[in-house]
Amino acid sequence: MDADIVMTLARDMLWVTLKLGAPILLAVLAVGLVIAMFQAATQINEMTLTFVPKLLVVAAVLVLAGHWMLRLLTDYTRTLIENIPELLG
Repeated sequence: MDADIVMTLARDMLWVTLKLGAPILLAVLAVGLVIAMFQAATQINEMTLTFVPKLLVVAAVLVLAGHWMLRLLTDYTRTLIENIPELLG
């Protein structure tokens, strides 16, 4: 296994990780921004006010995009396993 194969595997791994994490992170970022603006406007600094909506958004994103995320991860894993003979020799 040479350096080109290792770099390709690392790039593909990082790309899949980015695709898996981006929907959740972007949704939580948007909700956090809206809640922060609400807290700044009303001067309410309650910790549960930020935690509970973010938790609900993460659950909603996992319900809505979970099937796609699982299929992406399964396809990537299947591709890695199928390419083991080519990678080793």
